[in-house]
Amino acid sequence: MAELAALEDPKARQVNERHGDDHGVNLGKLRALAKRLKTQQDLACQLWQTGDTAARLLALLVCRPKAFARDELDVMLREARTPKVHDWLVTNVVKKNPHAEELRVAWSADPDPVVASAGWALTAERVAKKPEGLDLAALLDVIEAEMKDAPDRLQWAMNNCLAQIGIDHAEHRARAVDIGERLAVLKDYPTSPGCTSPYAPTWIAEMVRRQQDR
Repeated sequence: MAELAALEDPKARQVNERHGDDHGVNLGKLRALAKRLKTQQDLACQLWQTGDTAARLLALLVCRPKAFARDELDVMLREARTPKVHDWLVTNVVKKNPHAEELRVAWSADPDPVVASAGWALTAERVAKKPEGLDLAALLDVIEAEMKDAPDRLQWAMNNCLAQIGIDHAEHRARAVDIGERLAVLKDYPTSPGCTSPYAPTWIAEMVRRQQDR
């Protein structure tokens, strides 16, 4: 904790706080610290219990993802107050855990939109890597009905899923693009030069073009 405190940088905190993350540690330095510590599950659990955002991010880098029980991950997700902790927990830990599919189903149906967004993030991962058994048409039905009015983080995760369906599944591409165009979610999202817009029709077209160019 003393080492993390020493890495505190007011400029990094300013940038992070604009994204809803209450810590001032440069993520490159945080990753370097994690690399030095290597995997330490007990330390990870202790760091998580501090409730400190930088400590929790470090915990997610040094933990053993497969060591967590299903209920532990459910509690951790509900405790993950900031977007970066939430994202890293889902991406670095839950996706690699044997309970990921069970949690995906449970979280997708959760009344808390932030918890539901984790379920949708896991669904987008399955759409891309293991779509067998998923009803993609039914997912598009839900996205079409609910994405426009969903709270920000849930809307973002649903939009990612919509784009992933359009990118990876040619038979659903026209419908995914049509839904994106009609709902116009993230159409005006500010995008840096050289980056792909998160607006689903643009994103789908760009990724399909890249696939065809390979």
